[in-house]
Order: sequence, then C-alpha cells, then structure tokens
Amino acid sequence: MTVARSICEYLREHELRLTTAESCTAGQIVTLLAEVPGSGSLIESGYVVYSPEAKQRLLGVNPRTIETFNLTSREVAKEMALGALHDANANVAVATTGILGPDDMDGIPAGTVCFAWAFEVNGQRALFSRQERFFGSRGQVQMWAAEHALLQLRHFHQRALAGERR
Repeated sequence: MTVARSICEYLREHELRLTTAESCTAGQIVTLLAEVPGSGSLIESGYVVYSPEAKQRLLGVNPRTIETFNLTSREVAKEMALGALHDANANVAVATTGILGPDDMDGIPAGTVCFAWAFEVNGQRALFSRQERFFGSRGQVQMWAAEHALLQLRHFHQRALAGERR
C-alpha cells in the first residue's frame, strides 16, 4: 500500500479534511493524495507559495518571522500551517518550506526542509513542527519531503488527540 493510500484511509477513518501550504514540495503532497481514487472528499485545498510575499498575502505569515528566522525555518512553516488551517474548511494542515538544492542558500544546507502539522481537535488547535535533511537530487528531496509530511501526519494527529499542543 502506498503512503498516500494509507493516509487517505487514515483521513477518512478519522473524518479529517486536509489543506496544505507547500513551498519546496510545490504541490507534491496534494498530488500524491489526488492520485488515490476517492481522495477528493479528503482534500480541501492546497496552497503553493514560494515567495515571501505569497506566504504573507495568502497565509498571513508575519514578515518579521521571515526576517528573524529565514524562509526555511520551523517558525515560518508553523505560520504557514496555521494560515492555511485558518483560511480553509479543513481540520488538518500540512506545511513545507525548504531548500531542495543542489546548492546551499543563506547558510542553509541543501536538502533542509521544515515541516508543520496543524490540527483542529475538539475546538482546540494543536501545532507541531520538525526540521529534516534529505540527500539526493532536487526531485528526490522533493518527493521524500512530501512523503515524510504525509507519513508523520498520523503520528502528530495521535499526539493532538492525546491533548498535546506542540
């Protein structure tokens, strides 16, 4: 069973509706899910936001957060996830921002990706973030990051259900 098919079953089982805020994964998370028959009822929306201006305008990322922590940061990923969740008719949001490579940028190593998962559970918001580094070509890093975002969704949703918020 593919990662996407497994996550679609999990979303359905837990009555979750997903939105994404993707920078470096460029819509790959939604694309993977959309390949699963019947997934349309599980996907609310997908934002693809590369520029700082798009992150600010569409997702409400604070310019000061970008200035302080850089575009590739857990802090920006968290604000992206919360912005997508706020704007969408969804109860789970996944966000990615990172450097695919092949070159490092602004002192950040190629392959560095920051993730955030935001959940609406019983009227409460839970937000989790992580930073990972993947090694490979741009395409490989992008695919591995998208799959990682999906693979970790179940884990963080279970933590949200247990009452953890961060």
